[in-house]
Amino acid sequence: MDLPKYFTTTQGTGILATASASGEITTAVYAKPHFQDDSSVAMIMRERMTYAHLQTNGHACYLFLEQGPRVKGIRLFLQKIDESDDAELLRSLTRRHFNPEEDRAKRPKHLVRFQVVKVLPVIGDGPLPA
Repeated sequence: MDLPKYFTTTQGTGILATASASGEITTAVYAKPHFQDDSSVAMIMRERMTYAHLQTNGHACYLFLEQGPRVKGIRLFLQKIDESDDAELLRSLTRRHFNPEEDRAKRPKHLVRFQVVKVLPVIGDGPLPA
């Protein structure tokens, strides 16, 4: 499956699930991932529960539900590779822009990069959406 093309051409909602080292689980609505040249994916995140979990447990699952009347989409099973606090890189990838004062009032941003370990449909383990 051509993941960059899928996410460019498909509308929907993304949910990122993480767990701490002790097993505490959280889910959060996340934008579509940023695809890197090395086939990794990256997500911009602030210092909240999801980010804290990834500091002790680098596994995550991104569920993407396609827009429409039927339940359709994919799940990306992810393993954290690294993260960056490069302000210029973060600014270049940010899709939703706040005015500078609003942005400074929020928690710091981090670009967290993941290896895609496995891709499955949103339901079952059959073929991926066409």
